[in-house]
Amino acid sequence: MTGLNASARISYNKFLAKMASDLNKPNGQAVITPKNGPAFVEELAVKKFHGVGPATAEKMHQLGIETGADLKAQSLAFLTQHFGKSGPYFYGIARGVDNRQVRPDRVRKSVGAEDTFHEDITDLDLATSELRPLADKVWGYCEAKAFSGKTVTVKIKYSDFTQATRSRTTALPFANSNEIFEVATGLLATVYPFKRSVRLLGITLSSLTQDRHEDNDQDQSQLDFGM
Repeated sequence: MTGLNASARISYNKFLAKMASDLNKPNGQAVITPKNGPAFVEELAVKKFHGVGPATAEKMHQLGIETGADLKAQSLAFLTQHFGKSGPYFYGIARGVDNRQVRPDRVRKSVGAEDTFHEDITDLDLATSELRPLADKVWGYCEAKAFSGKTVTVKIKYSDFTQATRSRTTALPFANSNEIFEVATGLLATVYPFKRSVRLLGITLSSLTQDRHEDNDQDQSQLDFGM
């Protein structure tokens, strides 16, 4: 037993499966069915939509679009006018529609692990200790697949759902979980004191290389694995 929290997300398309990932955390299963998918989207704030970053969310707010229902009320022409190629995507997801194919064999680019806490964290030492199992989990996957990476990114999500990321790239691939944990610890310290209590932490390893011992100037295999 590892003691790690785990949750599962289940839905009928990629967008809703991603949105379901924030439900029933840290331990639980969330299912969004075709019957309740459109209603779920209508009630959701657009700033929480996967694919809507802070800048896009602010632009939507300026246009009076605060929720999925507000987004659904806009025409395809309106959304295309204001959001270009993303317009049709926003038009679809506002209705619970996402026709993108799931590609289980796609080229991988990163390995990540994250955890949502039962209670928000304000203490740096406690937050730092929560990085250890994440680093171990990321490295365990790397060892199983015989690759490593050179870039560590720490994700911090606050109690108000805003988030920050900090990254560091090294000259050589990481050799063990301790090295990942050490870098992640230093990155986390750069955002302390926390502007708000922390509800989620994550570690991602990217700039992946199939051979953990290869030099910096060799070709890198790009992989993708996310929590």
